[in-house]
Amino acid sequence: MMKPGRKLLALLAAALLLAGVSGCAQLAYLSQSAGGHLRLLASAQPVERLLQDPQTSAELGERLRLAQRLREFSVQQLQLPDNASYRRYADLRREAVVWNVVAAPELSLRLKTWCFPLMGCVGYRGYFDPAEAQAYARALQAEEPGLEVLVYPVPAYSTLGWSNWLGGDPLLSSFIRYPEGELAGLIFHELAHQLVYVADDTAFNEAFATAVERRGAQAWLAQRADAPAREAYEGRQRGRERFRALAGRYRAQLEALYRGPLSEAEKRSAKAELMRALRAEPGLGAWAAQANNASLALLAAYNELSPAFEALLDAQGGDWPRFYAEVQRLAALPKSQRQQQLLLPTKNHQPGD
Repeated sequence: MMKPGRKLLALLAAALLLAGVSGCAQLAYLSQSAGGHLRLLASAQPVERLLQDPQTSAELGERLRLAQRLREFSVQQLQLPDNASYRRYADLRREAVVWNVVAAPELSLRLKTWCFPLMGCVGYRGYFDPAEAQAYARALQAEEPGLEVLVYPVPAYSTLGWSNWLGGDPLLSSFIRYPEGELAGLIFHELAHQLVYVADDTAFNEAFATAVERRGAQAWLAQRADAPAREAYEGRQRGRERFRALAGRYRAQLEALYRGPLSEAEKRSAKAELMRALRAEPGLGAWAAQANNASLALLAAYNELSPAFEALLDAQGGDWPRFYAEVQRLAALPKSQRQQQLLLPTKNHQPGD
């Protein structure tokens, strides 16, 4: 039987071989991705071992115990995958696990996509080294004048269950100290990716996981958390909703502008006015300073369809297995039909239909 380390190396070698048809740049990118993930897995330790270690701080021990309670809730109440993920912990000693690069054209809110072996096509490109992410962003802008690029830190990512035989996706220092509701939501979000993932549709994948994140966190807080934790989460959620609504208004105006009949010169002029107004909005905080088409498109990928997924869950009577089955049905449709079906009136998704 092949040892786990050798299995991983064989899998990575196969992925790199597949990438070779796309050239040296793709090969180098996948090599850094594989190496970064391999180092992450190697640094992870079982939570139970850490809880028994006298060197583990009381604070970290409390957070790890909470994470394990959340993990059990995800299986028992939300019917998310019961596997090795989030039962180990890795101290990254840095603010993020990866830095993502996203990009969009000058007069469009459509995310640029990259295609990879196994993962399919996605609207982002991740780097374990922030300097490499910034260098790639600069290279993109040099290759495609006018392209708008954003580099941002990411606290967690999902291997979609492919690494469970190696110990699964670990808990990370980049998010373990999140407030209770946000920690719950992040774990539920990443596990949702293991349940449903479409290789060609970032917006569908992220909106589904975001819906599970929000409704799962609400369920946890209602059933297992104390009143201060619930109130704190609800207050932060209200702030996020105000932010999303305000940013969404500008995104909608830009979308209408880009799709409209004006000349490119007129669109650029009108866009400049909208972006000046956006950056002056006090309700958008520091985010507004670097806002561009890429950041607005990214927000839409996570949030635009998530209300439709939440409505779909409600239409299934809050029954998680029925909800997942309906999402899997939608995922199997051609991309051209998927969103159209999702946005049908909820009466077409009633339980028992």
